[in-house]
Amino acid sequence: MGVTLVKSAQWKATEFGTETLEITPLNESILKEIITFVQTFIYKHPQEAKVIFVEPLEWKTNLEPSAFDAGYIVSETTVQSGEVDQLGQPLLELYVPQIKVRNLEQLSQVLRIAQDTQLVEAQTCIEANRDLVVKILGADYGTVKDDTMALGILGSSMTDDYEESQFKMSLAILLKQLDLHLLNHTLKLIELETQLNPGIVKKDIELLKSCSGQGDETVLESIEYTSDYEYSNGCRAPPWRQIHGEMFYVAVKPHDVETLYVTCSTEGVFLNGGKTEDEGEIDYERKGDIYKDLVEFLKDISAIFSENMSKQESKTEAQQQIANIDETSQKEEISASQKTVPGSDISKLEKTQIDFEKSQMTKRLQPSLNWRTTVDLKEHRSFLKDSQEEKHGKGRTSISHGKPQLLRKSIEKIEESVSESSSESEEDEESSDHRQEANADLPSEYWQIQKLVKYLKGGNQTATVIALCSMRDFNLSQETCQLAIRDVGGLEVLINLLDTDEVKCKIGSLKILKEISHNPQIRRNIVDLGGLPIMVSILDSPHKSLKCLAAETIANVAKFKRARRVVRQHGGINKLVALLDCGQNSAEPSLSSLYETRDVEVARCGALALWSCSKSHSSKEAIRKAGGIPLLARLLKTSHENMLIPVVGTLQECASEENYRAAIKAERIIENLVKNLNSENEQLQEHCAMAIYQCAEDEETRDLVRLHGGLKPLASLLKKTDNKERLAAVTGAIWKCSISKENVTKFREYKAIETLVGLLTDQPEEVLINVVGALGECCQEHENRVLVRKCGGIQPLVNLLVGINQSLLVNVTKAVGACAVEPENMIIIDRLDGVRLLWSLLKNPHPDVKASAAWALCPCIQNAKDAGEMVRSFVGGLELVVNLLKSDNKEVLASVCAAITNIAKDQENLAVITDHGVVPLLSKLANTNNDKLRRHLAEAISRCCTWGKNRVAFGEHKAVAPLVRYLKSSDTNVHRATAQALYQLSEDADNCITMHENGAVKLLLDMVGSPDEALQEAAAGCISNIRRLALATEKAKYN
Repeated sequence: MGVTLVKSAQWKATEFGTETLEITPLNESILKEIITFVQTFIYKHPQEAKVIFVEPLEWKTNLEPSAFDAGYIVSETTVQSGEVDQLGQPLLELYVPQIKVRNLEQLSQVLRIAQDTQLVEAQTCIEANRDLVVKILGADYGTVKDDTMALGILGSSMTDDYEESQFKMSLAILLKQLDLHLLNHTLKLIELETQLNPGIVKKDIELLKSCSGQGDETVLESIEYTSDYEYSNGCRAPPWRQIHGEMFYVAVKPHDVETLYVTCSTEGVFLNGGKTEDEGEIDYERKGDIYKDLVEFLKDISAIFSENMSKQESKTEAQQQIANIDETSQKEEISASQKTVPGSDISKLEKTQIDFEKSQMTKRLQPSLNWRTTVDLKEHRSFLKDSQEEKHGKGRTSISHGKPQLLRKSIEKIEESVSESSSESEEDEESSDHRQEANADLPSEYWQIQKLVKYLKGGNQTATVIALCSMRDFNLSQETCQLAIRDVGGLEVLINLLDTDEVKCKIGSLKILKEISHNPQIRRNIVDLGGLPIMVSILDSPHKSLKCLAAETIANVAKFKRARRVVRQHGGINKLVALLDCGQNSAEPSLSSLYETRDVEVARCGALALWSCSKSHSSKEAIRKAGGIPLLARLLKTSHENMLIPVVGTLQECASEENYRAAIKAERIIENLVKNLNSENEQLQEHCAMAIYQCAEDEETRDLVRLHGGLKPLASLLKKTDNKERLAAVTGAIWKCSISKENVTKFREYKAIETLVGLLTDQPEEVLINVVGALGECCQEHENRVLVRKCGGIQPLVNLLVGINQSLLVNVTKAVGACAVEPENMIIIDRLDGVRLLWSLLKNPHPDVKASAAWALCPCIQNAKDAGEMVRSFVGGLELVVNLLKSDNKEVLASVCAAITNIAKDQENLAVITDHGVVPLLSKLANTNNDKLRRHLAEAISRCCTWGKNRVAFGEHKAVAPLVRYLKSSDTNVHRATAQALYQLSEDADNCITMHENGAVKLLLDMVGSPDEALQEAAAGCISNIRRLALATEKAKYN
């Protein structure tokens, strides 16, 4: 933390001689990382958080004393923590505006209380305490440069209390780790930062203006600045917006979109709120994502702009290539007449390439993807050139490619990190680009492929076909051969051959591209070189072989987002869907005439390409609109396994969308998915199970799986644990199907529950999440809870409570909670310290985990032998539960209210939570429209009314009137809980008056006739109390 704040953070001097942190994205990011570290520190390292600082951190705060809650001694101008250090000094002292903090635990509390002003507090603290580490650990730590020496000094000074010394040593190590993390984080931000400046943006706007107008070939209708005045620094944004990095505001009118108002800033380009209707001023608020420049922004917004811009780039590049042809030819003749060392051809190609790139880099229409590729090629070839020049004793200044390379890698990293659906993340992780190193021993294949590429460039049709056939003789699955083709310019030639009229050349080129496009780097190069639009156009070819090869190559290339977008924008989805229609004239798909070998192959390749494209939400919609679902359903009836795998794979990806799930039911696809579960092909079984997993969110689908006999094969596949991917899919399908009770009965009959218990150990997290989820659903029934206990499943479930995977923790807490309904199970859970582990999960930062843990605690408290004493044994546990009532998450609030209802059954615990302020916090939640929260909140209020003057306190905190409104809900459970709460509250006269004024009597009278006895009794009791008060009032009036 010390090194990062001194060297990486951006400081500026003030007129008073001090330094402050600048307002920059880098500084803001560093502050956020530090805040996250401090806030989570008390959960991850509670003992280290209590270590007392050598010197307190002191700064001027904006916090008011009234913001501090339980645990602090608060007056109008001062705050002191209840906790003190060994000298009796409070760990937190606030004398407005000065605040002192003596450990990380209190620092975390300050940030929690600050809420929206956390960044300001953190910045002020750091500015006032420049030597943070020295103040925390001592001056000795800050006087040495080597961290190991610093830890040695720290360790040698700790002789009084061994345990405290260990915690202090651990804190030193953790701060060092934070420092390294901040440094790495800062470097990543700097790498990704591609700042724009006024000059660059102006050039972009002028270039776009020159290509704008009303014609079909223009990229835009118009683009204009919103302000005519230009400041001396070249910007047109007002000065008060320039401090935020904003430079220009432009109005852009694409051909196919309404006028867009765009902000150009140093960080990038984004859509703003446009001009306001009243005053015509710019609404500066950002309304979308940030793009690296105007061209990328418009490409994503406008399909016509993207298409016309590609045409403009192609024309520009073609003109530049033609201009260089003569010079290149002359150099080839000269080099052919001279005796050269091996590799001179690469030097020749390199020089031509560098000349071409120099002309390319003179224009900046956009950071072209093609330009990024050529930079890579130049980098590799310059390495070769340098090594050759060293051999000949020539010393030349090498050209630096660091900045373009950094830009290319940063852009690719950003593209990789963005995913359009949950299934994209795995396939989009592609290895970083690399070239053959200069000093590596290049294999003979490299030079042979180089010669073949020369023949491809300069030969006639026959020579080209022979060269393509010869190239296919190499092992194209080897990365060396794949990258050799790319490095010597073979990819450009192969893609150019696709644009010829020669079918044989196209077939040969596509066969090679299909093989080498399995390489992630090659995929990106194919897209950069504009190969995908040509392949999409080949899908219209009358030659079935060409269609197949083009579709298969598209399937390989479309593994990342940008490639899928290119396919979609050039109409590739509609063409691929059309390939599926291989038997439109046949009434029965099962007839042999339907599946001629060639037609089947065309449909299979089309399905493969759609499978790759379907990992994008937009492509899924395009497939549905193109009529792909009925065609996929028809292909699903075939017996060809090689056809079924991509078809089911596509359906599995698309089933994540609700529209698709409805269509899958309508097309009766579930029946065929179940049938193919019995296949011998493991991959097919996996995808069928995964498709069922996606679709079984719907109750009707779960019933269809059972009716078509799908539960038995799923239970059988559960026993085959060698294939983990298939096992994860099968357990996922069983989990979702187990939501229906009828299916759970069947699984018990097929002995699936015993098998699930056996899978609770030695399995990857993907499998465990589904296994525990399935057990959580099955254990809603008494027989299955007993079965899990007899199979020894309680202990492995409790062991999983110490994990960190959010989804796994949500499922395992639900399963443990379901098992705890049985008193025998609860004894085992308590013995294994399971309740303490559940309680500790209430500190988890994820709301879903907190809520699930709180729900699980309810049956644990209900069925524990001595629940009251058990709850009190958790140090700080009751305060933690009460503080969770400050959450913004409705599910967390409902679950905590349910837990409080059970905790409050014990009078001692009720007294403790009352002291922690449970009454005002519950009252604050009363104004809610969420019926689930209403029910459990009313139950909690009902329970809390039984202690002291809590009834009166609820009335004073305005909780009664909102409760009366709960009686208008349509949920009977809400009615019962509310009537019981109102009955308890009606024991206080003021509350009765409030109820009467808000019309409670009429609503309660209707509920006296309810078939629910508990509701009847509570409603009648509340009316009775109100009536008694009224009679007493009347009597007092006349007396």
